[in-house]
Amino acid sequence: MKTLNKVAEITLIFWLMKIIATTLGETLGDFLSMTLNLGYAIGIVITAVFFLTVLLIQLFSKKYIPAFYWLVIIATTTLGTEISDFMDRSLNLGYTLGSIILLGCLLATLLLWHKRFKGLSVFPIYERDKEIFYWVAILFSNSLGTAFGDYLSDVIGMSYLNGALVTASIILIVVLLHYFTKINQIVLFWIAFIFTRPFGATFGDFLTKPTTKGGLDLGTLNASIVSIILIGILIFVSHRRLKTKAE
Repeated sequence: MKTLNKVAEITLIFWLMKIIATTLGETLGDFLSMTLNLGYAIGIVITAVFFLTVLLIQLFSKKYIPAFYWLVIIATTTLGTEISDFMDRSLNLGYTLGSIILLGCLLATLLLWHKRFKGLSVFPIYERDKEIFYWVAILFSNSLGTAFGDYLSDVIGMSYLNGALVTASIILIVVLLHYFTKINQIVLFWIAFIFTRPFGATFGDFLTKPTTKGGLDLGTLNASIVSIILIGILIFVSHRRLKTKAE
């Protein structure tokens, strides 16, 4: 029986969907913990259950199915928001220490991944063991991206729009390095993956936070609905493209 790839190919639409998913993760996480006033601990429980449920569906699927894959991405961004906020606000670690801890967890995951499989290739992925490392790394990178985005706004004092511009500039630099240098592509992928998270997060904050804090004051629910519609359209497009490619 032929083993099929389980993850998305790294294309322009991948990065666009990643950014929208991170925006949704930020607004949906804030909707649970703050708008519904459930708190960060309960928010972690709810999002962790969602993450584990969709992750099991993804792990036991026989091939790459865009809807399953992107549900796990959304789950990691939402859970990452709750983890970062819990570390900062409930455990009082602060975003600086929280970012350092999450960076250490990500690097440890990548080190173990590399030691186990002699590489860090993110496409294609066939083995379930490698896919588990893939999703753990994504969860830590999204949590780190959340903490770093909050670090820019809460510690450094940048407005949400300026924070988004800073992270967008870093992503642009990574893109230029990808096309015009010979820097390892896996390294560039993970840098871009980490920084698309704070870009999406700061953009989510820009949409939801009060105008007095530099936001548009759309509210977490409205911003989440808009993000769900956008990513739903892109998942539909991905399914159509996959079906066309298979024909």
